[in-house]
Amino acid sequence: MLIATDKYTAPYFRNHQGQLDDINDPFNAYITTAEVIAVPAALMVAGYKRQDDYQVQTAILCGEAYANSAIVDLAMKAVTRRKRPIDVPVNGSFNDTFFAGGQSPFRGSSFPSGHAAGVFSVATVVAERYHNHRWVPWLAYSFAAVISFSRVTTSAHFASDVFLGAALGYTATKYTVLQPR
Repeated sequence: MLIATDKYTAPYFRNHQGQLDDINDPFNAYITTAEVIAVPAALMVAGYKRQDDYQVQTAILCGEAYANSAIVDLAMKAVTRRKRPIDVPVNGSFNDTFFAGGQSPFRGSSFPSGHAAGVFSVATVVAERYHNHRWVPWLAYSFAAVISFSRVTTSAHFASDVFLGAALGYTATKYTVLQPR
């Protein structure tokens, strides 16, 4: 359903990008990547400093979850090679964006969103491990949703890319990393 509506939502966000410039400034690709990596790094540093093994283990699980989602994300990008919304010419068609992007999964392919997969994998670990604090899951998933939505408003991804990336990050984490060992 989202893939079918991408041809309507992508032009909307492209046409209104000027109104969102100030909001999108803190959400460029490099800053959001650093923000996502900062969460497990902060958990690791604080865990070692406080000698909290649970917190250190949470940071390690975040790294494992991020890596798992990145592997699947890159494999899917290599196969789908979907154009990014920003790569479609101004009056161009948003139809037939699959199998038309760059040759490398690292550059040019947008399906699914690696940022959404990564941030939702980290958020899922944090939310599950600290679910006894009622505000932590809300904060973790809100953080993930804001970063993921910013990928749509900056025209880096279609809404379907972000949705699948979020679902990928969540499920890869929930059903592989967080399973009892």
